Amino acid sequence: MTFQAVSVLGIPLDFNSSHLTGAAEAPPIIHKILHNGSANLSSESGVDIGKDNRLTDAGMLTWPDQTSAFPCIQQRAAEVYSAGHKLLSIGGDHSITYPLVKGLQEQRQPLTILHFDAHPDLYDELLGNRHSHACPFARIMEEQLADRLIQVGIRTLNAHQRQQAEKFGVEVHEMRHWQGALSLDIKGPVYISIDLDALDPAFAPGVSHHEPGGLTVREVLTILQQLDAPVIGADIVEYNPSRDINDMTAMVCAKLYKELAALLLKDCQQS
Repeated sequence: MTFQAVSVLGIPLDFNSSHLTGAAEAPPIIHKILHNGSANLSSESGVDIGKDNRLTDAGMLTWPDQTSAFPCIQQRAAEVYSAGHKLLSIGGDHSITYPLVKGLQEQRQPLTILHFDAHPDLYDELLGNRHSHACPFARIMEEQLADRLIQVGIRTLNAHQRQQAEKFGVEVHEMRHWQGALSLDIKGPVYISIDLDALDPAFAPGVSHHEPGGLTVREVLTILQQLDAPVIGADIVEYNPSRDINDMTAMVCAKLYKELAALLLKDCQQS
């Protein structure tokens, strides 16, 4: 498929969070920080997202009630992709990744998901909720929406989720084995999902689940910058502004926004 542009969509959803809510407040704050003047809008690869008219604002998604949220997310994702736009989504908790990928995959295609997180989010259910933010990748893999799931930054793999990872053939890169570099052999289309708690709390205190021993911002950027496969969608999730310190995490979100936008724009052809 040929893409002409990238749409940025805010998804203010956090009712599937299991510990603290607050991530629903993130999308407008990330946009505000991105344009607050403290940094320019150029990615490290030299793409100025402030001047590239292939990057468009798709606004803030709304839904009439909680039961309608996932169908609305899936429908909007499908509409964006069918219009020839890639989608950069700003959450919101991690549960949104499941309907986003489902919308992307209405016309099934080979897909690798590159997932940065402290948690594998592979629970079959959590607290009776199969759509918890702890479950999206169980839903994705059981519905065969991705051919390959690569998880980086994991440091909370319990027995149940280890069994789930084995069941679904997930490639888990645990932090206990981290050697300071990671080379991933990815050939096909890629969807990138970044949970902010993949990062060590020292770099991203504004998350609901502090899990020490995580990645640095530079380590995440290095992995992204080494990707040589087409990126067709991405999301940034689990930023909780109520726990942030001096907008530190918001600035990290803005940085990731610029770098992901540049990756998505890389092979877009202006119509």
